[in-house]
Amino acid sequence: MNLESLKYPIGKFQRPGEFNPQTLRSFIADIEQFPTQLVKEVGPLTPEQQDWKYRPDGWSIKQVIHHCADSHMNSFTRFKLALTEENPTIKSYLESEWAKMVDYEIPVIHSIKIIEGLHYRWTAMLKNMSAEDFNKTFFHPESKKEWSLYLTVALYAWHCNHHLAHIRQAVKNSGEF
Repeated sequence: MNLESLKYPIGKFQRPGEFNPQTLRSFIADIEQFPTQLVKEVGPLTPEQQDWKYRPDGWSIKQVIHHCADSHMNSFTRFKLALTEENPTIKSYLESEWAKMVDYEIPVIHSIKIIEGLHYRWTAMLKNMSAEDFNKTFFHPESKKEWSLYLTVALYAWHCNHHLAHIRQAVKNSGEF
């Protein structure tokens, strides 16, 4: 496998076309099912196996899980900001630096609990948003672009599946990296 396919085992994020309720339901289902899928993949792993990496110079399974908790908390907050303010400028963060912090060494169960509770709340919010709500936006200072909540829910559905694929890849390769 080449490095690009190891980085993006399900491919890079593809922007969806215009708003589509059926596609939206699929995105929401991916976000709703992520905690269950995560537990299914990680539950059988030992702490040593959780240190396996999905690619050379990549994150360990443990780091991926802690990253998902951080990233999804940030996204949930961005949704709330966009739903309650007019095109707010969100705060970006250095995820690679966050991954070096001491809380990325704690047992993954703590981030899994965050993800379970957060995704329950996030899904409840998503299922009760109107089509107009999904057109609301926030400004991302790093990309210097407005992001609609429809585009963001698509991105995070992809993000869930992207990192599940990383975990599966690390397990399949038995920590080869």
